[in-house]
This record gives sequence, structure tokens and C-alpha cells, in this order.
Amino acid sequence: MPQPAPILTLTLNPALDMATEVDEIIPGHKLRCGEPLLDPGGGGLNVSRAIRALGGESLALVALGGLSGDRLAGLIREAGITFLSILGPGETRTSLSVREISTGKQYRFMLPGPVWGKAERERVFTLLRATARPGGFSVISGSQPPGMPTGFAAELAESMPESRILLDTSGKPLIEAVRHPVPGLEILRMDGEEAESLTGHPLHDRADTADFAQSLVQQGVAKKVVVARGADGNILATADRRIFARAPAVKVKSAVGAGDSFVAGLVLAMARGQSDAEALALAAAAAAAAVMTDATQLCRPEDVMRLLPEAAVTEI
Repeated sequence: MPQPAPILTLTLNPALDMATEVDEIIPGHKLRCGEPLLDPGGGGLNVSRAIRALGGESLALVALGGLSGDRLAGLIREAGITFLSILGPGETRTSLSVREISTGKQYRFMLPGPVWGKAERERVFTLLRATARPGGFSVISGSQPPGMPTGFAAELAESMPESRILLDTSGKPLIEAVRHPVPGLEILRMDGEEAESLTGHPLHDRADTADFAQSLVQQGVAKKVVVARGADGNILATADRRIFARAPAVKVKSAVGAGDSFVAGLVLAMARGQSDAEALALAAAAAAAAVMTDATQLCRPEDVMRLLPEAAVTEI
């Protein structure tokens, strides 16, 4: 069996993810929380964690700063992830996820992170030019740090000209990637709400979503466009094909990390040389497995393999 293509993940706005629970959230009261669970967080880091859980390997490039950055580095090592650190500005952010026991609701508090300047951005470009491998996959996901230009994804891609890039973003960076396509972008992923914000109208069914995804491919936005339709499933479109992977029905404990687990399954399968249909099925199973776990935990391999047959792939 040939060696898988190398996978690189980039996390410029990581977080020390803290998860806890409380009986009831009451304004103005001191809320006695349970023992916190700490995990390394941020889009690219979560993708690398899920890739490792699925039996794969990746190299994570992570921007770290201050004492919380040191603590985060320790958690990354404990997770067994191969990583290179980039000196980021200021203090690495912390995020908090709190589950209200009485209702089962989850509250997520996300801090913005330190502001980046030109010097920090240049360090990233230098490291990417040295580490990105020709023919490998590079995953750009998660939130951009404050201070980044809207078209920063295109600048990152320019630093990795021979890498197959998967971009999973939202908000202004997503709008920019559609209006001014990243040259040679391999895969663009978004969720259904983001897709509808781009179209300006609802995407009522799978065919509507597939039409939209394929239109982006035809416009040269990316070679493959993936749109997640939540509990319904996931669409992948190329210039000449549209496929749908059903989302396995599971009991949701926490939605944290589902999208990152999806990306991990997708890119890992593609790096192993599997077909688009096989990659989409693994991604759908990984996302479903992730929502079954508590707080900031990601997919478990035994759940993914059990759910994989339910992630049936059909043509649209």
C-alpha cells in the first residue's frame, strides 16, 4: 500500500479549551462548576486530534504565546500530536464551554485572541514555505486572529503553491474566498447556514445545495466544494459530479468539534488515496461520532467504524 500524502494543519488562533458543567445558569449568582476538562482547541488542532484518533498522522503548525500557550503546548504533547510552534503575539486565548445539567443546554464562550501584525504574519509564511510538502494536503480552518486581512487565506495558499489546500472558514473570509477565489484551491467547505448567507435565499433540499456547490466549482472557487446540511447529511460537488452522504442518526451530547472531525475524516481518506465517495462517508461518520461525545472531546474510532455503514453515499 502506498504511503499516504502528508497532511499539514494550521492553527493561528488556538485556544486552551475548558469545559465544565453547572446545575443551573442563574444571572448574578455564584455558580459552582464541576471539575474542568482541558483540551487543546482551535480548528486545525482539532483536525489533527481527530486525524490521530482515526489512525492517521499530521503535522500541526500552531501559534502559541504566553503562559496559556505553554500550557497548551503541554496538552498537545500529551495528545501525541506532532507539532511545530509559531511564536504568536500576546497570550494564547482561552475558551469556555459550560453544560447546564438541568436542561442539557451548552453555552460556549469564545475569546477573540491577540491581535496579529505584519511581523507575525511573515513568520507564518516563512514556516509554511519550509514545511508544506508538494502534493500533500494543507488544512486551513478555524477562526482568523484579529488583525488579519480578509484575504489572508489567499496569502497562505501562495506560501504553499504545490500543496492541495482545504479551506474551512466562515464570515468575511468565506465571502472573500468566493468573491476572489484562492488560486488552485482544492476543497472549500462550509455549513448550510453559510451557504444560504452566500446565496441570499434558503437551500430547501439536497438538489438546491448541490446546484449551489457545483456553481462555485464552475466559477473556479475550488475544485471541490463541500456543504454540510446538518442532520440531513453532506454534499460534495465537483465539475461533473454531485454526491450526498447521509448523516448517521445519533443522540447529540455536544456539537463541539463535529465540523473539525468531518474535515479530519475527509482529508485523511483523500490523503490515503480513497475516492471522493469514500472520503465523504468517512467524514460524515466522524462528524456523527463527534456529537456523541462530551464537551470538547472529538470522535472515537470505534464509533466512527460502527457508524460508517450508515453514512451511505448516493448520487444527486
